[in-house]
Amino acid sequence: MITFLRNQRWWLGRIAVLPLHMLGFALVVFVLVRLIPGDPVAQMLGGQNASPEMIASARESLGLSGSIFEQLRDYLGNLLTLDFGRSMLTGVPVWEEMTRRLYETIEIAVLAMIGSTALTLVAGFMVVLRPKNPISRLLLPYARTAGAVPDFVLGVAGIFLFYTVLHVIPAPNGRYDPLLNAPPKVTGFPIMDALLTGDTTLLTSMATHLVLPLVVLVLAYTPLLLKLFIRALEDAVDAPPTRFRIASGASRRAVMLSITRRAAPAAVAMLGTLFGFMLGGAVVVEQLFSMPGMGQFGVNAVNTSDRVSLQGFLLLVAGVSLIVFLLVDIVNMLLDPRRRPGRAAGGVT
Repeated sequence: MITFLRNQRWWLGRIAVLPLHMLGFALVVFVLVRLIPGDPVAQMLGGQNASPEMIASARESLGLSGSIFEQLRDYLGNLLTLDFGRSMLTGVPVWEEMTRRLYETIEIAVLAMIGSTALTLVAGFMVVLRPKNPISRLLLPYARTAGAVPDFVLGVAGIFLFYTVLHVIPAPNGRYDPLLNAPPKVTGFPIMDALLTGDTTLLTSMATHLVLPLVVLVLAYTPLLLKLFIRALEDAVDAPPTRFRIASGASRRAVMLSITRRAAPAAVAMLGTLFGFMLGGAVVVEQLFSMPGMGQFGVNAVNTSDRVSLQGFLLLVAGVSLIVFLLVDIVNMLLDPRRRPGRAAGGVT
């Protein structure tokens, strides 16, 4: 058993420190939220119109009474049971509201990441293997625009062109036609639920409403990944392992797999960062296209000074990001064993 754990420590260790990282984020969020000026409870109750007794009672019910250390103790204790408190505005449990919206935001981010990854693979190999192709000549400037065009600019331009001028997409008023009913909740992911229930009308409506938001996210964030992947591919193509495989008569497929495996770790690491960008982009896209999700939840929490909801929003996004980075780390160590703790550096072919 001890030998097994020692051999698997390269990924078990990453999982073991995850709660410590989450604790660090929780402490930072606790401090930052309480540094926001003003008294949220007094604002919620109408400022000067609220009596001291009303303010004290509301503060206690929201977990904002007592000393800062008592608040921290209660805050950390509640987090252990996934109790994020109740919204200061609606009184609904924050965890319940967030998890309902989180599925929708993650669905958009994951679909955009799949599209971005597919575009990066196709475009990257085309640029490196066929540099004189006219399409490759167009893709190189596109890759160099990494981060130059914000997602909200693409979103506004897309709405104006494809909805206002050309009328080829539906109005940006949600994930599907307002006249249709939401799919029965099976997994929590709207597209998956519509697919499982066989509602083709709803699926078609979702596809037409989501195509532009997904294109906006893919076009806005793919250059970040493509630029890095092209550089990694160029290095892998010229590397000694590639020349050795070609000289030894290896098949084209074997050579391409070797090149891809050696170029992938850098791109996979960027995917973790890209997922964080996609979540942030989904927040913007959800506002532009009137989609209920974590973006709308976070913006409402800020606009209404709902610090309990804002606190939960920041923690949940941090938790999702930490899990994604953990998965990226493990995948990278699977692709390149040299990245594992205790492994000696060696050639990877």
